[in-house]
Parts: sequence; structure tokens; C-alpha cells
Amino acid sequence: MASLINLSGKVALVTGASRGIGRACAEILLAHGAKVVLNAVSDPSALKKLAEELAKKYGQTCFAMPADAAKPEAITQLYKDILQEAGRLDILVANAGVMEDALIGMITPQQIEHTLSVNVGGVINHIQMATRLMRRNGKDGGSIVTLSSIIGRTGNIGQTLYGASKAAVMGATLSAAKELAGDNIRVNALAPGFIDTDMTAKLPKGIREKRVASIGMQRIGTADDVARTVLFLASPLSQYVTGQIVGVDGGMVI
Repeated sequence: MASLINLSGKVALVTGASRGIGRACAEILLAHGAKVVLNAVSDPSALKKLAEELAKKYGQTCFAMPADAAKPEAITQLYKDILQEAGRLDILVANAGVMEDALIGMITPQQIEHTLSVNVGGVINHIQMATRLMRRNGKDGGSIVTLSSIIGRTGNIGQTLYGASKAAVMGATLSAAKELAGDNIRVNALAPGFIDTDMTAKLPKGIREKRVASIGMQRIGTADDVARTVLFLASPLSQYVTGQIVGVDGGMVI
């Protein structure tokens, strides 16, 4: 029986694709035949270089399209560019996000504005624009995967703002899934636990050890662990799955 994970002819957009989870998602989609648009906000020249490297590595078309998730006009232009350059969109992985930890009483208005504009506003604007292109696909629809967090489900000390933003991503995902099901556009969210990324690498050793000890599988997750779940949700294997919040946390308890 042929593998159902064949994304040939599909076009995917991965936001926050320059490193970590985003890059892993881009690579696994390329490896399974999709054309991929890499999106990130920092260092456009590095993003272009990465796209060239990945295109050569996987023998697939890979575009570099910088845009700031906090700016609606930049997101709108991004999708115009995707339509012009790629002609369609089948998969959105809304991964771009920021995490600014602060205890209650120390959260600044600037942190609130920035975090919510990227983590919530950015996701909603991406869903809106992606939907416009996916509706052009008719019955083929599309798949949208948002990146939430275990913190959006359970909360954590010092992460009131981040947790609120990631809980909002879950709410947006569930509502969009209901609204878009009739268009055959599936919308699901991942809620990763403690994942080995540049962001978590900055934590003090003692905190990292404590976090790992809270994981049932007794190991930190990898970006590839998350990417493999994204691949499932982006592929025909999950063609009847929508409106789900999928934990990728190894049995973590906070």
C-alpha cells in the first residue's frame, strides 16, 4: 500500500521557520514532497540562504518570504506574494511566537501589546488570509496547524501573559475549526510541552532538570517530535480530524 503522506503538488507556509520547531516543520514537509514558504521576521538574508540550502537538500521548491506577524499589513502582503509565486496554499503552520516571562506585577504594557499582537493577532490574521487562498482549492480545502503550548492549558508561574496568549490560540483554533469545516479546511492546534529549542536552552540548569523530571517519558522533547505531529495533521492521514488540541509533551505534568 502506497504511503498516504505524499504532499507533492501541495504548498505549505511555515511561520517562524528560521530555527527550532518552525525549521523542523519546514524540513519534514519538504521531505514529503511539499513546496514550502519559509517565513520569519529577522535577518531576511539568512532566511533566503536557508531556503536555498533546504531546496538543494530536499530537491523541492523552497521560498523565503520575510514578514512580521505583529503587522497585519505585512501578513496581507505575504499572502499576495504566495499567490503570485506559488499559485496556491494548502497548508499553514502558524508557529511564529514570542515568550516574555514576567511575574504578576512586573508585566509591562509593552510586553502585553507585543505578545498579544504576535501570538494572538498574528495567528488570527494568518488564519484569515490562509483561508482566502485555501477556499480557492474547492473540495481539496486545506490544513491549518497552530502552535499553542502546554502553558496555555495548565499555566505556570511567571507566564501569565504567555499562558493567556497560548490559551487564546486554542480558542481561536476551536472556533475557526467550526467555522471552516464546511469549506473542508481543517484547523488543529498543537500544545507542545518542554521542547529542546533555543528558547528553552537559556533556562538555568536547575530549572531545566526540574522540568525534565516532570515529564513522564523522562526526556526533553525535540523539534522533530513536534514536526512529526504537524506532518500528520497536514497530511491526508488526518483528513477527518479538525478542532483538536493535540498535546506533544511526553506526559508532562506542570
